[in-house]
Amino acid sequence: MDQLKIALASLNPTVGDLSGNYDKIIAARAIARDEGADLVVYSELCLIGYPPEDIVLKGAFQKAAMDKVMELAAASADDGPAMLIGSCWREGDQLYNSVILLDKGKVAAIRHKVDLPNYGVFDEKRIFTSGPKPKAMSFRGCKLGVMVCEDMWQPEISTALTIDGAEILIVLNGSPFEQGKHDERQNLAEARVVETARPLIYVNQMGGQDELVFDGGAFVVNQDATLAVRSESWRETIFITDWHKKVGAWNCTKGEINRVPEGYEAIYQAMMLGLRDYVQKNHFPGVVLGMSGGIDSAISAVVAVDALGAENVHLVMMPSKYTGEESLLDAALCAEWIGARIDNIPIEPAVQAYDEMLAGQFAGVEPDTTEENLQSRIRGVMLMAISNKFGYMLLTTGNKSEMSVGYATLYGDMCGGYSVLKDIYKMDVFALSSWRNENHPVGGLGPRGQVMPENIITKPPTAELRPDQKDEDSLPPYEVLDDILQCLIEEEMPVKDIIAKGHDSDTVARIEHLLYIAEYKRRQAPPGVKLTRRNFGRDRRYPITNGFRNARL
Repeated sequence: MDQLKIALASLNPTVGDLSGNYDKIIAARAIARDEGADLVVYSELCLIGYPPEDIVLKGAFQKAAMDKVMELAAASADDGPAMLIGSCWREGDQLYNSVILLDKGKVAAIRHKVDLPNYGVFDEKRIFTSGPKPKAMSFRGCKLGVMVCEDMWQPEISTALTIDGAEILIVLNGSPFEQGKHDERQNLAEARVVETARPLIYVNQMGGQDELVFDGGAFVVNQDATLAVRSESWRETIFITDWHKKVGAWNCTKGEINRVPEGYEAIYQAMMLGLRDYVQKNHFPGVVLGMSGGIDSAISAVVAVDALGAENVHLVMMPSKYTGEESLLDAALCAEWIGARIDNIPIEPAVQAYDEMLAGQFAGVEPDTTEENLQSRIRGVMLMAISNKFGYMLLTTGNKSEMSVGYATLYGDMCGGYSVLKDIYKMDVFALSSWRNENHPVGGLGPRGQVMPENIITKPPTAELRPDQKDEDSLPPYEVLDDILQCLIEEEMPVKDIIAKGHDSDTVARIEHLLYIAEYKRRQAPPGVKLTRRNFGRDRRYPITNGFRNARL
């Protein structure tokens, strides 16, 4: 056979939803069959969802997954295309992350993931066994060199497959999004092609799974290391590729090469997708969030409307005696522009009630941040009550800069089920807000044009918990703070090197100290979309009790 038609299916599975994922796989195969495909390639662990975490250790789950594989095998008995699917597979007492070729009603071949990642968000060594040296799969006159995600990162694996006769390399991926990662994937794919002189197919998962988002996107690199085709990112696709064998080598016909979103466009897509899938896959009817008139709550509300539709977003303004008229007007105008419901519930009666209840306890003690935090906690109680009564998920609005240094109130503005800003520094919040005012995201359900009053973006940030309060009363300017934080968190730079960049030594020491002592707060913070190399929770895991301070050395 010197011609093949291969469909690349980047789908959006849900972890543990074997029946729902089965239906997606079958539906994609039906589309591929109508296009005359010989083979459909899916993403890593597409049948069980990725990452499965400890659910895959349950014996009942393993059996149910393997039973579903056999159902899929039976479905391949007609004259439609074969399927190359990802699922867990048990052999004796060993559990593998596997690729299974289903063709003509049976399991035609199985290969196991060799290189199990155990860094950052990945924790596969504790749940899977590493597979043996891989062998090529025979498929309709062609030998396929099948790898699973991290296997592509190691040249030894693709080389071993080539030595075994592989003619086309195929990589099933569950590669989470982070800024700049697409280039890394394509560069690695091209490197494997150059080393092996074999074309390579790359298929990635699409969708949100808790804190992780997967941007999808399938592509083919031909034997000459040139890009042949690339599907759209950030949506489910079934992309048909045509293959021809000439002079003993397979080649993919050049076709559509879709643009890959970058910068703030990609970040915004990740935020929308992460929120949409978290809300919908967990069956919430919508979200509720507190509007302060500030930039964090405003951009969170805009993302929520773009992701879920205005009818599924409930905004609540909860002014105190310190809330300025400007904030009330800005919040109301933003809500009007995005078409979301906004209610106004003053908190002053509750503040007075708590003041009276605590008067005896606090007698003789001057007011301090306790009274400020009390306002935030009253707002948290009110929002959680609305969430409890109507089923809406409470969307948290804190950003990475604030969470890094603990500039947030535990059981107050940290209340909630999810955050789209958790992995975004404040300076990027400003830039992202300006970007959204000038652009409409692909797939966004919100209105076109300006969605946020310019005053929200340009006015000095404030928590409005005391008279004339500004964030910079307690923190360095955000451009300084964010640079120090990125050095400490993303780069793990020694304090002396941060100071050498031009930062004040006392400021760096203070920020490092705040970063460490806020760990106990972050452990209690809601999940949020991972966007950078080192988000809090899945990537950066520090002890709460920690006596180390690099600034002292």
